[in-house]
Amino acid sequence: METESEPYVRLSTLRQLHQVVTDLNTARSLADTLQTVADGVVAGLNYELACVNLVRPDGDLVVAAFAGSSAAEALITGRVGSREAWDRRLSMGTAWGDLRFIPHTEGWVLLDDDVPQWHTDGPAPRFEDEWHPHDRLYAPMYASGSGRELLGVISVDRPRNGRHPGPWGQEALQMYASQSAIAISNARLRSNMQRALVRLEREQQALRASEESFRQAFEYAPSGMAIAEMGGDQHGRLLRTNDALCRLLGRPASVMRRYSFADLVHPEDIGTLLRTSAEGGRAELRLARRDGTYVWVSLRNSVVADTADGPRFLLTHVEDIEERKRHELQLAHRASHDALTGLPNSAELRSRLSARLCERPADAPGAYGDGYGYGPVPGSGFGYEPYEPYEPYEPYEQHEHEHGFGFEPAGGAGPYDHHVHMVAPSGGETDDGTKGLAVLFCDLDGFKSINDRFGHHTGDAVLIEVARRLTTGVRDGDTVARLGGDEFVVLADGLGAADAADLAVRLRNAIIPPIRVDGRAVRVGASFGIGWAECGMSVEEVLNSADQRMYVEKRSRAKVQRRAG
Repeated sequence: METESEPYVRLSTLRQLHQVVTDLNTARSLADTLQTVADGVVAGLNYELACVNLVRPDGDLVVAAFAGSSAAEALITGRVGSREAWDRRLSMGTAWGDLRFIPHTEGWVLLDDDVPQWHTDGPAPRFEDEWHPHDRLYAPMYASGSGRELLGVISVDRPRNGRHPGPWGQEALQMYASQSAIAISNARLRSNMQRALVRLEREQQALRASEESFRQAFEYAPSGMAIAEMGGDQHGRLLRTNDALCRLLGRPASVMRRYSFADLVHPEDIGTLLRTSAEGGRAELRLARRDGTYVWVSLRNSVVADTADGPRFLLTHVEDIEERKRHELQLAHRASHDALTGLPNSAELRSRLSARLCERPADAPGAYGDGYGYGPVPGSGFGYEPYEPYEPYEPYEQHEHEHGFGFEPAGGAGPYDHHVHMVAPSGGETDDGTKGLAVLFCDLDGFKSINDRFGHHTGDAVLIEVARRLTTGVRDGDTVARLGGDEFVVLADGLGAADAADLAVRLRNAIIPPIRVDGRAVRVGASFGIGWAECGMSVEEVLNSADQRMYVEKRSRAKVQRRAG
């Protein structure tokens, strides 16, 4: 089972990986890009040594960049290994996706081939997954497209933890190699485009040849390219698009000329596009395809002139980053969700709860309490409708538009701060009609005995089923999170005191029915404590309040016989 600290480690690794991938796109030349690729492995992927071997026009691979050891860099940088020897290496050992791992027990046959290599002697591994100095791990870099043309190979050595990378590390290295291939292709493309632009500006006598060179680079670029007008009434209108961009968006060139990027961008990304400068501007946003779907792209702008004193145009490079965004979302989801149940984990729960709280209590001067919070105001028409019973358990609608957005509060309460302050129902058994954010802390009764009697496999199956029943029993807008072990937390907004108590009873009744695991029926009970999120409280105070009330309920039911299994 996953430890509580593992999501934080993965999130830290994701941030490092995101930073080094970002650095790949800021290098100014191909040489800088290659060195940035090697440095990124050492800085972001926790290897002590990294070498970038680049495919030359004749097919052989040259050591183009090295990071981690100045002695090794001086010895092998610039040396060449034959393509035949490299093809042999990339067909040996064990395939980890696109990666190729050759253990020291097999790699001894490679000691005498012509591939430049650097290694240090060391003791034999003490553990099965411990790294040996003669182990080899290669990450091929392929050009985008169906041909999978080999651009180069990243070779890494000496993981800082001394062990073979696990699935997480393998996926990170493979993703980094893919992004490095894109960066190298883009660096070559930028170099070609810069040479074409220089010729257009400085070689007026060879203008036709320069324009043809530019056309070739534009039309046959592997990534999307577009030229748009600058200035005037038609500013931003697309004048020309290459085949790659037309294929990406599923629109013919004749149709593309009717649009600007502002017409195609996702409504949520229009602000990002407008903030992107013409010269050197970069942005990541979504563009609309012909079928109505959206694709994530990276835009990079430059300004070009038709002649030295002629009109200027906007040249935009459009790169498909859908795959990278998908990987980032997957990694982010794994870092914020429980691996066993798929529910938000403790960190994500605290993040969501923190977003609803502020340091100022709801009844402080300028805060929106009576008349502008969740409490109903007679005759005003604002506030939540009464919470519907759970049989059937109907979805509720958000009422943010009913909290006075766009008008000043009466009585000089102060300027509106765009934050809906959390208030809690008053104590006691009487429901005063106030609606708030209920925090239900759930602890399973009898779960430990199931784990002890039937093992963790059965215990895990019980947790998965409990998570499913809790999720089924709440509304779409509510949050069900696993805090750890057999503890769960439910966040349900817009509830009164009676609504929250009714919710707790119904969730408890949903958990009680037998759970069948491997042909065996087991039972668990549940104790619920109800707390309330209120501005002026910290996240820990809110959770501790609900936790304490859960233990009060558990003690009050201590004499009730609970049966598990």
